[in-house]
Amino acid sequence: MAERSSSSSLGIFHCRNTLFCWFTATSFLFLLSWLFLLPSTGRFRLGLSSSLSNRIVSNAGISNQMGIIGKGDWCVREKQVLRVFMYDLPPEFHFGILDWKPEGSSVWPDIRKNVPMYPGGLNLQHSIEYWLTLDLLFSEYSGVTKSRFALRVHNSSEADVIFVPFFSSLSFNRFSRLRKQERSSQDKLIQDKLVKYLEGQEEWKKSGGVDHIIMAHHPNSLLYARNQLWPAAFILSDFGRYPPSIANVLKDVIAPYRHVIKSFDNDTSTFDSRPILLYFQGAIYRKDGGVVRQELFYLLRDEKDVHFTFGSIQHGGVNNASEGMHSSKFCLNIAGDTPSSNRLFDAIASHCVPVIISDAIELPFEDVIDYTEFCIFVRTSDAVKEKYLINLIRGIGREEWTRMWNKLQEVEKHFEFRYPSGDDDAVQMIWQTVSHKVPSINLKLHRSRRYSRRKDTSVARTPPQFMVPHNFW
Repeated sequence: MAERSSSSSLGIFHCRNTLFCWFTATSFLFLLSWLFLLPSTGRFRLGLSSSLSNRIVSNAGISNQMGIIGKGDWCVREKQVLRVFMYDLPPEFHFGILDWKPEGSSVWPDIRKNVPMYPGGLNLQHSIEYWLTLDLLFSEYSGVTKSRFALRVHNSSEADVIFVPFFSSLSFNRFSRLRKQERSSQDKLIQDKLVKYLEGQEEWKKSGGVDHIIMAHHPNSLLYARNQLWPAAFILSDFGRYPPSIANVLKDVIAPYRHVIKSFDNDTSTFDSRPILLYFQGAIYRKDGGVVRQELFYLLRDEKDVHFTFGSIQHGGVNNASEGMHSSKFCLNIAGDTPSSNRLFDAIASHCVPVIISDAIELPFEDVIDYTEFCIFVRTSDAVKEKYLINLIRGIGREEWTRMWNKLQEVEKHFEFRYPSGDDDAVQMIWQTVSHKVPSINLKLHRSRRYSRRKDTSVARTPPQFMVPHNFW
């Protein structure tokens, strides 16, 4: 007993129950290890955070070059340059239609020395093919700039999209009429050649055409080939002459017309200095949805301060229209044979508030531009009601009109085609819209590859199969 008491006094724990002793020792060791490891864990977390921060900082230069701005620990994309692979099509598909002759082996003009001219008149309204192709050629000399959205690359594996430089609208305007003893027009023959060319390219075989960009801005352009090239994204003026299985707003891009009338530079006009209330000059008797033009003509022809007459590009028609629009407060944009026309973009260039009467119209860049800030939209069913339209327009006062007039001057740059292209002009806006389609293009491609398999890694992957819509044929 004395011995036990002596041991207890020396501070040695005596446990009658072996299990209890084991549990006590284990708990003590666990608590001790936790106390020692907690600070080191904190240092580990701090070191990891610091390492991550260092990587973000070290990559800042690369991110900024790619158009990405770092905000804290997050990277926010400001503007990513669209990488575009452009086919080196023979000149007969593009500048050869402008009577340009190649020098040497190059299929492209040396734009540093000479830029082929595009024909004037109404040809200009569908000239996007010319401006976009020139911009890609110019990107090889300008490189990446703050205003540039697209850059040509020569390796298709590095590209976001594949660009087909076929001047389809110009081909229609010049070659669609049959010549003597011809069974097929030259326009159809060149479209047949285009289809054969594309279907023979590895880029087309690999994607089925889904990542290809094809321009068909004139409503009748690409008339024969569109049924074979429909998987590609088309750049169009509207969907008026396309079934939704061939062209639709999810797959394709709507681009503006190039305005025909003169721009209104140094516009200092006011509400009171524009004497014409409502202006329209053009073809009055149209088919399809354009029948409304005739009905509006009979409703408005006797209204004072309304100009509603027949007109064409001939006999000084462009100059007359320029003067008339520059003198008008509001300009009518009415559906014709198709839902759209260049008249809307003539009105924007004139700072004449557009009045849009076209229920099926699709507008370019509407994901970033709110047209209601500078346009008046009227349903066709309302516009043909007695006095409805004229009362609506007369009810818009000086303050509201001036606000819309100011907005027109802010947005007009987005509809100007220039070479070289400038900040946020029509060319760059079109490229920006194309870039918005890239995620959906990639989604289609990735989904199509779900069940693709390669028996031999040395053999190219089988091209994805794309289902034909039920109403395609």
